[in-house]
Amino acid sequence: MKAAVLREVGKPLQIEDVQIDKPGPHEVLIRTVAAGVCHSDLHFVEGSYPHPLPAVLGHESAGVVEAVGSEVRTVRPGDHVITCLSAFCGHCEHCLTGHMSLCVSPDTKRGKDEPARITQGAASLPQFLNLSSFAEQMLVHEHACVAIRKDMPLDRAALIGCSVMTGVGAVIHTSQVRPGETVAVIGCGGVGLSAINGAAIAGAGRIIAIDMSPGKENLAKAFGATDFLLASEGDVVKQVIEMTRGGVQHSFEAIGLSKTAEQAFNMLRRGGTANIIGMIPVGQTISLMGAAFLGEKRIQGSMMGSNRFPIDMPRLVDFYMSGKLKLDELVSRRIRLEDVNDAFAEMKRGEIARSVIVFDA
Repeated sequence: MKAAVLREVGKPLQIEDVQIDKPGPHEVLIRTVAAGVCHSDLHFVEGSYPHPLPAVLGHESAGVVEAVGSEVRTVRPGDHVITCLSAFCGHCEHCLTGHMSLCVSPDTKRGKDEPARITQGAASLPQFLNLSSFAEQMLVHEHACVAIRKDMPLDRAALIGCSVMTGVGAVIHTSQVRPGETVAVIGCGGVGLSAINGAAIAGAGRIIAIDMSPGKENLAKAFGATDFLLASEGDVVKQVIEMTRGGVQHSFEAIGLSKTAEQAFNMLRRGGTANIIGMIPVGQTISLMGAAFLGEKRIQGSMMGSNRFPIDMPRLVDFYMSGKLKLDELVSRRIRLEDVNDAFAEMKRGEIARSVIVFDA
């Protein structure tokens, strides 16, 4: 099968032929229909986060089940599915206490004495974030995918697999935004726009979008933002505090920079919560004024929107089908697998919300 392989940090992905194994007892073979090009992939391309190489990248995807292992009970051949990188085992402490997105059990992966899921000739290719979806097929643990209704377009369903679940989930699950509360979102890419959409669905009274690109204003407001601030014009922390007469109750950092994480915390009102969604590069730290914690301000991480994806993703599909969740507007371009490097270049320039690889294009 064709796949986009990262062989060296900082170098373009290469389209190569790789092989995929047959499903084990708890595994599912999926024909990939669509895969979003996410900024998280770019972090690994640029070396901000390490990963064994070479590897097939991609982690935001949807497809059709082709075959299942002997013990699989959750999906069947022919099912339309969304995949999720936060595969869960179902029996560890995190899973049993309702924090499935934090599961890191090795039970969802193949053991060292088993053949690799993806190979190239005699060489094993480490699977990327439990998925490796920049490929014509995926072989995943059954708890890395969920069946959805078949009238849902899969090129839009793919986005639910990462950016939408991350953004909406951070609002609804991690920070538990309530009707009428104030929200600020820093960064209007796919995750940030989804957080804005999630805040609108949750009934936030004021949603302030912040971005470096003036072209994102109309897009942010289409997703539910009530206000837009251009980060390059003035002190956004000061502006947010003045606009809200004291700061917001919830802030969401959706870029992955130390500076913007600090801004997210500093624009809170007393008792507010800052949520760091973006992937701050390994080794970087943030600096906060210690006295600010006397006002009961909080800062916390959010892993994939603190999801329970087998429940959350079908609900998000229903939200889209009923017009509450905006996905059409999130798709900037539909591309071929061979165009993935161009999509990364456009992402770095801040020109688009999301490119989606469509495998029958």
